[in-house]
Amino acid sequence: MTRDIPEISLQRLPVYLNYLKSLSGEENKFISSGAIAAALGMGEVLVRKDLAYTSSAGRPKVGYVRAELIAALEEYLGCNVKKNAVLVGVGGLGRALMSYGGFVNYGIEIVEAYDSDPAKEGMVIAGKKVCSADEFERGMAVYSPRLAIIAVPASAAQSVCDMLIAAGIKGILNFAPVQLKAPESVAVRNIDVAANLAIISSMI
Repeated sequence: MTRDIPEISLQRLPVYLNYLKSLSGEENKFISSGAIAAALGMGEVLVRKDLAYTSSAGRPKVGYVRAELIAALEEYLGCNVKKNAVLVGVGGLGRALMSYGGFVNYGIEIVEAYDSDPAKEGMVIAGKKVCSADEFERGMAVYSPRLAIIAVPASAAQSVCDMLIAAGIKGILNFAPVQLKAPESVAVRNIDVAANLAIISSMI
């Protein structure tokens, strides 16, 4: 699959998918880009351009077949292909992420978690085992994950990132409040919750 889609457009595709899935009934069998735009507070041209990346085509006068558009979005986002992920750092945030059920909507499953605190070893959260850092290599061999979530303190985040990359991880979601350094071949998304809240605070 080509990935010539701009990142900002890619970020909006799950928004469209979630909205379309929230609709039901025969009256929503078809939906126009204008209706999607109005519901989400976006421009119609922008929505139509974003959806064009999925190769789903609307029909004159009636718009998109909702089921077909959902399928196209799921295919483009890889929701139908199971992807294993591991989590490093089982503090409050890590536990919440392990319990979050939304990952399955995108074909992602956290298969195992790791923490350096011996007191957490052996814990089971939402059916997932918390292992010691010493078991990391064993877990990588068993599950062959390509995705990872980092939820450790900032001081440990880069070393954890380096360990994940060395083990073959290709995509990292980082919740530590630090910008990670990684090769261009590894996709890293940094999410600083406090910084984002500060930005929102400055807007009100």
